[in-house]
Amino acid sequence: MRRSTTIPLVSRQEQVDSLLRAVERASAGRPGLALVGGDAGVGKTRLVSHVAHAAEGSGASAVVVHCVDLGQVGIPYLPFTDALAQLQAGAAGPEAAARVAALVAERPALWRLLEPGGGGGADHDERLQLFEGIARSLGEAGEPHRPLLLVVEDVHWADASTRDVLRFLAARARAENLLVVVTYRSDDVDRRHPLRPLLAELSRLEHVERIDLEPFDEAELREFTTALAGGPLSPVEFASVLDRSEGNAFFAEELLDAGPEPGALPWTLTEVLRTRLEQLDPPVQQTVRLASVAGRRVREELLRAAAAQRGLGPGIDAALREAVTQQVLMVSGGHLEFRHALLAEVLYNDLLPGERSESHRAYLAALAQEGADGAPLGGAAERAHHAFEAHDLPAALQASHEAALAARGLLAPEEELRHREQVLALWESVPGAASLLGMDRVAVAVAAGEAAAKAGHPARAVRLTRRAVDDLAGDVERRAALQHVLVRRQLDLPDWGEHPEDSAQEMRSALDILPTASPDRVWSDALLARIAMEMDLDDEAREQAERAAEGARALGEPGALAEALATLAVLDVGDADKAARLLDEACAAAVRAGDVLTEMRCLYNVAANRFYAGHLTDAERKVRHGLARAEELGLAWSSYPVNLRILQEIMAYFRGDLAPRPVGDVPPTSVQVLNSATMYAAVARGDGDVLARGEALLAHWHDDGMIALLGGGCLVDALTWAGRHDEAFALAERVTQHLVGVWNELFLGGIWLSALAIAALADAAETDRSAGRAGPGGAARERTAAQRLERGDALLDLARTTARRGRPRGGVLGPEGTAWLQRAAAENARLHAVVGSSAARHGVEAPGTGGSTPEALWRDAADAWQETVELFDFGYRYEVARSRYRWAEALLGAGEKGAAEGAAAEALAEADAMGAVPLAEAVRALGRRARLDLPGVRRATSSTLTEREEEVLTLVAQGLSNRQIGERLYISTKTVSVHVSNVMAKLGASGRAEAVSLAHRRGLLKV
Repeated sequence: MRRSTTIPLVSRQEQVDSLLRAVERASAGRPGLALVGGDAGVGKTRLVSHVAHAAEGSGASAVVVHCVDLGQVGIPYLPFTDALAQLQAGAAGPEAAARVAALVAERPALWRLLEPGGGGGADHDERLQLFEGIARSLGEAGEPHRPLLLVVEDVHWADASTRDVLRFLAARARAENLLVVVTYRSDDVDRRHPLRPLLAELSRLEHVERIDLEPFDEAELREFTTALAGGPLSPVEFASVLDRSEGNAFFAEELLDAGPEPGALPWTLTEVLRTRLEQLDPPVQQTVRLASVAGRRVREELLRAAAAQRGLGPGIDAALREAVTQQVLMVSGGHLEFRHALLAEVLYNDLLPGERSESHRAYLAALAQEGADGAPLGGAAERAHHAFEAHDLPAALQASHEAALAARGLLAPEEELRHREQVLALWESVPGAASLLGMDRVAVAVAAGEAAAKAGHPARAVRLTRRAVDDLAGDVERRAALQHVLVRRQLDLPDWGEHPEDSAQEMRSALDILPTASPDRVWSDALLARIAMEMDLDDEAREQAERAAEGARALGEPGALAEALATLAVLDVGDADKAARLLDEACAAAVRAGDVLTEMRCLYNVAANRFYAGHLTDAERKVRHGLARAEELGLAWSSYPVNLRILQEIMAYFRGDLAPRPVGDVPPTSVQVLNSATMYAAVARGDGDVLARGEALLAHWHDDGMIALLGGGCLVDALTWAGRHDEAFALAERVTQHLVGVWNELFLGGIWLSALAIAALADAAETDRSAGRAGPGGAARERTAAQRLERGDALLDLARTTARRGRPRGGVLGPEGTAWLQRAAAENARLHAVVGSSAARHGVEAPGTGGSTPEALWRDAADAWQETVELFDFGYRYEVARSRYRWAEALLGAGEKGAAEGAAAEALAEADAMGAVPLAEAVRALGRRARLDLPGVRRATSSTLTEREEEVLTLVAQGLSNRQIGERLYISTKTVSVHVSNVMAKLGASGRAEAVSLAHRRGLLKV
């Protein structure tokens, strides 16, 4: 019978076409990830092998790697280590090999991955550098029209670090010529399997395709069995295979290969495989049983060494040849591989307990031997696995310890954590464990806590470190020395801020015991300073931070120095220049300590410091430096560099550079927050889709508070420009309430949101005034005006309270915050002036105006807007222009037409120069309404409305009825009705209010 590997692929054409289309997209620079799942034996490997061969035929390069089953702890990054090795060996061609080799040479984390134990350098503590290096290497291996197809088989056995790399590759996919295809057994991935949440996460990404392979249907199975048997099966034979295999390709193949008459065929796949394996000669059976102990794949050299330990050496050559001939094993480079993983599993499960232990001991002994290259045949992780399964607990303890150290060197904290916990679990069962490892259990628990913290398990890190501290109840000094380690772990907990006093007390107690000049004391001082600052105990925080900085400098502890200086920078935020100097020094200390995360935090903070202090040129220089450093470190898309990119986008908007800049090649995890930053310029430009873009961001508010603040606030502004004032105000309240829950009730962005909300209220009042809806005529309308004034006053009070009590410390706002606070006051003054003018027009006094005349109210508003213009003039070009427009409007209300004309002309010139279309249109409309002499503004008169129609429309805007207008103009009510109808027809309005509103916007009415 022909094997499935020798016949053309049967069925699966839809899946093949889908994957080859993904290869074509990768060829064009649109990377992707395909998840191929299905039951064991359904044909996943056959499918991807066929696709890989077809892709190579079309010019692509294909690299196939595997995950292996080593129990709960695998070999970190094994498939990617294998992939990089293949690429360097020329799997994607010599040019790609040279590019990858050059990149590996530049990245210590990469060549350390390829040569465990080699290298050095402080940057190894940051896993993102390694992930970025792997992603860049895979990206470099592909090129346009010659993409790289990377197939990762059996991901259900992937170690945690491999899963993390897959997550990273999917998240940062940009424009690489790369397609990653992973296969996994869906029947093994139950709800508790660690792969399950990753599959769910990846499936939500747009560029990830999920393919679920179903068993063959009857027609497909008939085609498959016909190809295997070389001709159609008899109806009875086919019915038996169909019934037993249920469409599973591998099961069907083994049923056909088993050979007995159909009635005698065993029922289960396990029985089929066992029956066929029992047909092998005894030496071959022994050899493949031993091979199964290593999993699906085993290095030939290692298998031979293990066979020698079991006394199988003399006949190994013949046994291996027969196993390959019978297609139980296949040759794959220097490995021997079971044709299907199920074969290995059946063989291993059939071993008696004693046979298993003996076989694992054989591998354990073989792994300690040197191979042909002089290196041991295996690593510590493999030895730990075989030692544990062989019940050699001392060897398992020592190998687990060595495997933890190796995992730490490979930046694989999840694997390090599991090995450390294995050591802790074995501790009591191995006499003399401390002597064997050269460290006590406390040190192991502390190291495990550090690994847990790096792996993103803060609660577990606290438990492990707490266990170490509690074990030292009788050693007061050592316990005190470890207290700062415990507190650093606690600071990572999401709910730490609920009880900071507990951590503060632990630090104070430790400081009572620790010697004066010691690294532990310096770290304890630095952490107590940070905690005290969070508790608003600024005096204590400053004292501790200064003491920590002094001690850190004296002892050469750059990590603690960076921590202390970062705290002092926050405490001195009122003196922006001093805070910037402290952050620069903290950044330099972080570099010396090799603490890349603290370095990036400081680089962002110093750029933000310069920005919020109004030193925009210096801020732009700091941003460029920070982004270049992030790229150098391989951290281009970690959290702080993403914040730097947001700052870069906002500063371009500040300068008046409103040119659209698509976010482009951005990982999916960062797309939405960067999209929210681009909303500033989009609103200012008046993009036609800006409302839809802002509304699309609503679903992502819970992903990141910055998306809610930037995207939500800009959408408020866009709704206001669109005339949807009530929606704008409601959204501003919604954003504020959301962020109060995310941050706190006095977050500084609330000042900006308050100003935008008051602007919406003022515009709504102006629309009512121009449409004649603001005068007498009902208690409801009077209540509306009073409510707007009340809301505006409350929002202004909230903004002022936030400025006084919120961060930064001391209530010291930078130029931007001060300008927005003043704009909130100016918008509220405009609101009062609009409502007061409307009321005065109808002979009533507006609430909250104190009896002031409309001219006085507008004069106050003009003064407020003049100050707003001056405060925004630190470099915020767009807001200067917008504030000049409002200043001109207020000057007109105060009767100062000449001054208003000058302010409006400047606002219009700037709006046109920036391409701020809504603002330019608003200034021109103001010019037409007020008959201002502005460039390009011509007031429409008789060409649109007759003089009498204008008179009638002006009185309509004041809320007069047709009878009242007739009495005022000494014409009949019927004539007034005719004029009103003509006005509505000319303006295309459906009613009186709409006619007034349209005429007002077109400059056909006086202000």
